[in-house]
Formats: sequence, C-alpha cells, structure tokens
Amino acid sequence: MRNGGRKSDELRKIRIVPDYIRNCDGSALIEWGNTKVLCAASIEEKVPLWLEKEGEGGWITAEYSLLPASTNPRSQRESSKGRQSGRTLEIQRLIGRSLRAGVDLNLLGQRTIWVDCDVLQADGGTRVASVTGGFVAMRLAVNKLIRSGKIRKDPVISHVAGLSLGYVGGELLVDLDYSEDSKADVDCNIVMNSRGEFIEIQGTGERGTFSKNEFDGIIAVAAEKIENVFKYQFLIFEK
Repeated sequence: MRNGGRKSDELRKIRIVPDYIRNCDGSALIEWGNTKVLCAASIEEKVPLWLEKEGEGGWITAEYSLLPASTNPRSQRESSKGRQSGRTLEIQRLIGRSLRAGVDLNLLGQRTIWVDCDVLQADGGTRVASVTGGFVAMRLAVNKLIRSGKIRKDPVISHVAGLSLGYVGGELLVDLDYSEDSKADVDCNIVMNSRGEFIEIQGTGERGTFSKNEFDGIIAVAAEKIENVFKYQFLIFEK
C-alpha cells in the first residue's frame, strides 16, 4: 500500500497557485503532494553575449535551489558552501532545456526570461514539479509581454510538464514520493509537451538494470498519465 492509499498508477494531489508573488513578471506556487516549489519568472531586456552577437532571438534559463528547511535533516545553503552541487546544476539545466522546448525563441525578441525554482518542501519529484510550475510562471511572464505590446505574436508553441516514475519492488509506480524514490530499483523523470512529444527522458537503474520491455512500459504509462498533469495547467489559462 502506497502512502495515502494511492494505486500504482495514481498521481498525488496537484495544486498550482498562479501569481503567488508580486515582485516578478510571472509566478506560481506548485504543491505536488507534500512537495512544494515556488516558481518565479523575471524578464530581462538583454540576452547572453553569445546570443547578442547573432542579433535575433531570446533565451530562457532557470535556477533551482533547495531551501534549508525543505529537507530533514536541514540542507546547507549552497551559497555558504561557495559552489553549486552537480545535482543542482543538472536540474536547473533540465528545467531550462524543457522550457525552451515549449517556446519559439525567435519570437521572444532580444530578451531573457529567468525562471527561479525554489523548493520550499521536498518529498520527491522536485525537478518535474519545477518544470511544471516553471512553465506556468514563464507563460504568465510571456502574457505580460504580449499585453504590453513588446511582442506581437505568442512565442509559446506548447505547454510543458514533467512526471516521475519508477520500479519499486518490481512494480511500476507513477509519481514517486521520497520514501519510494529512495528505494527505487529504477528511477525515471519524463518531460513532455502538450502535443504528446517527448522533451527529456532521464532513466537510471539505481539498484539494478531494466529491460527494454520495462522501459517501453515506463514510456507508455508516462505518456498516458502526464495528460493529468497538463490538465492543471490548462485550468489556469482557460479561466
């Protein structure tokens, strides 16, 4: 029996609160089970130097961090360590790549959207929650650009969301919490767009290997169940 009595293919409860903070161009608090991530998008009217030389197109990038009290025991601030961990760098690159895949950067103009994802409480799936909530924050920032007349055509070409899956005790489980993730035989994070296309597939045999049939099963279930994640995003923008 999973925590909360969930079935093997059942997601935890998801709640997305748009416009959660004021001092940015778009924001969202995503609560995914007991995982909570604050996502904030800020528009900067310039691009990285290498892109500025090309003379067209914008950029979307992300930063990710665990707040000290988001885990038990406490996580030390990386700023106090003097460097970011390899895990942090990998996750924020994943978020940035995922969000860029949902946008025509040429239509964004010579500007950068920074998406900051701060984990307030961690209980598994922080990276897919950051991608899913980060998209909402980014979409709200883009809407602000459109309303202001700074861009004429909507550059967003699809929604973007993520989902975690894994094999625990030989059983495929959807949306792992920390207790499941920490003992998973196979751990996967899948990012897709709302057109049913894959953006990122991360799969690791944590405690062993997995077969092609098992991998195919993960992909099939992810493609089906991530539709439920997109519904939470669609609800916000259909209002």
